[in-house]
Amino acid sequence: MTMTTPPRPLDVEALFPELAAFRGTTTRLHPRPGGPGVSDSSVGGPVLWPADEPWPVCTEVHGRGRGRRPADIHRERRVLAAAWARDRPTDEERLLLDELRHEHRVPGITESAPLPLIAVAQFYRRDIADLPAGPDGSDLLQAFWCPFDRHGEGGYGMSLDLRWRRWWEVAEALTEPPRPEVVGFEGYVAEPCALHPEQVVTYPFAGLLPEELCARIDAWEEGLEEAREEAEDEEPEPPAYQYDLSIPPGWRVGGFASWHLTDPSPMDCRTCATPMELLVTIDSSEWDGGSASWIPQEENRRAPTFLSATPTGVTVGRHGELNIFACPIDPNHPHRWSIQ
Repeated sequence: MTMTTPPRPLDVEALFPELAAFRGTTTRLHPRPGGPGVSDSSVGGPVLWPADEPWPVCTEVHGRGRGRRPADIHRERRVLAAAWARDRPTDEERLLLDELRHEHRVPGITESAPLPLIAVAQFYRRDIADLPAGPDGSDLLQAFWCPFDRHGEGGYGMSLDLRWRRWWEVAEALTEPPRPEVVGFEGYVAEPCALHPEQVVTYPFAGLLPEELCARIDAWEEGLEEAREEAEDEEPEPPAYQYDLSIPPGWRVGGFASWHLTDPSPMDCRTCATPMELLVTIDSSEWDGGSASWIPQEENRRAPTFLSATPTGVTVGRHGELNIFACPIDPNHPHRWSIQ
């Protein structure tokens, strides 16, 4: 399957030639439902994990004995997708959905028992143009997280674990990885999705551009809005730098982070103080009402829906995005992240 980003509504460098100096690239991953294998880059698919290597676990002390079963979450999504494709759920489906949404207890589990992490995604460097090399020639990046929001000082944070490896060193892959019996948040359970990488041009978040250039972009956008309001006929929304011309939505690798929820925050390496670079963005949706201009051409020919915009089932925070940063000097240094 090919996914093609439509041309941007206008040439932003023609309007603001200074942006050429800040031009970058990002690889849109375009996760879509599929049946990936361990040798594929994927979201929610099986990962290439050595059979003789311990599976990553969470050992932080927090409640982990009550939640929803992952299998029930997957089935709920299938039922809803089929129901809304027809029109709405039947009475029988509503009863089934109520049952699938029940929470369950895991008897005998303690708050410090090793809890298997969920494999979120894996990315082979051969597939993704903007994925940097890992430490010591590693070319496979794997992401895991704890299925409970019970971490950090406030006790409501996420726990993320990124692993680099050299894929050719895995002699025998684990076929049945351990899984948590219940999860605290359904947004941590990803649907199996194949990736359809596409490298596109991107520009920094406006608030990180030089002050004079950012002011000119703001003034240009205000002028477009004023012209739209003065028009007698109802005009479509004019293009905006943030939503149409700079940073694409959805899962992607490399490029620039969006800071639309908070002010830009310095992301310096805590080991060497080097400014970190965006490694991966994990997004709750592939587009929304404000970023519909990024819907791939192949899908815009159909009628895009909320379900088609959320193929992975992953939800970050309050339907936001997780930006993960890496040290460009030494990829062994700990990662940092921000939720927007």
